[in-house]
Amino acid sequence: MKQVHKLVTRMGKSRFPVLILGETGTGKEVVARAIHNIQARGPFVVVDCSSLVGPLMESELFGYAKGAFTGAHNQKLGLLDAANGGTAFFDEIGELPLDLQTKLLRVLQEKEYRAVGALASRTSEFRVIAATNRDLASEVEAKRFRQDLFYRLNVMKVRLAPLRERKDDIPVLVLHFLERYGHGHKLTDEVVDAFCDYDWPGNVRELEHTVQRMVAMNSGPWITPADLPSSVVNRRFEQTIQHDSTAFGVSSASPTDPHEPVVPLAEVEKRVILHAIDYTKGDRTLAAAMLGIGRTTLYRKLKEYGLQN
Repeated sequence: MKQVHKLVTRMGKSRFPVLILGETGTGKEVVARAIHNIQARGPFVVVDCSSLVGPLMESELFGYAKGAFTGAHNQKLGLLDAANGGTAFFDEIGELPLDLQTKLLRVLQEKEYRAVGALASRTSEFRVIAATNRDLASEVEAKRFRQDLFYRLNVMKVRLAPLRERKDDIPVLVLHFLERYGHGHKLTDEVVDAFCDYDWPGNVRELEHTVQRMVAMNSGPWITPADLPSSVVNRRFEQTIQHDSTAFGVSSASPTDPHEPVVPLAEVEKRVILHAIDYTKGDRTLAAAMLGIGRTTLYRKLKEYGLQN
């Protein structure tokens, strides 16, 4: 996060195009706004490229003249008009159709364009910040993204690593979200450890929403493992089982190696069930859900292994 902050500060002092790379939920728009706010010149306009589809995509971007098509009773300014003097943030630029890529390239080169149905050209001076979760270099090779547009955008670049690659940032982010959404809420060490063990496929956005949900469901002040969402709980449980399976010799045992002890499958199953019940503090319904079996099946297994009490 400190490295990204240094880059943001440096990039914010210029007006060159910036390309932000990162998976969904890594905070690309947050970084784009931070770059814009260094000088805070003009408006910050978001252009959602994934929504620029269909017959009206050009009119959204460039606007349209009165009478350009049926229903165009008045002139309408486009997103590029709105960005004049400020920053146009092209979110998910990799989703932009090829025909619009060509027209956008001309805008970036000539600083002018024509609204749909208009005869005269317009001008708009804005800074370009683009973001994508795609590998644009590969998209260029596959002919799905224009090479000249890629070079035009790729002047300054920042890559936002997924949360699973920067686990040290998680406690800092959690404190930030608790300050924003909490009401004196605190997390136990076990909850923080569980957060750090989870891979967060939805990245920072998923972490933020998780903290929001836990705060909303808990009156506080302490948030405990019992408040964790099932996705995080299941990951912790899987890690516990993997660790113990290795300790039992299950994962390393080879049926062709006479020197390795072989743990009977029934014994492994019994230990996994015991761990699930212990982990859920005796909640057998939750234990069955974590094990991926029905509650009836769990009760039958408990009876079979003499674990009913």
